[in-house]
Amino acid sequence: AAADPVSVLPGSLGRGSWCNEQDMIHKRLDIIEEKVIKTVEHLESEVKSLLNIISETTLNIPIAPGTSFTDIFDGKY
Repeated sequence: AAADPVSVLPGSLGRGSWCNEQDMIHKRLDIIEEKVIKTVEHLESEVKSLLNIISETTLNIPIAPGTSFTDIFDGKY
């Protein structure tokens, strides 16, 4: 009966330990989630910056007369 979680009485040592462990896991997951969100936001900013640099650089490349120009970004960023 001691191994059966349903038979553990509310407020007993087993339940308190389990709840504390669950709270600790949720706090750690919240910290990880926050770090992931910040990392994604940082990476998005870096990608936008790099795309802007590439776009500006390609505008300054001289094109030989008669050469067709293809926009590799096509306004998709």
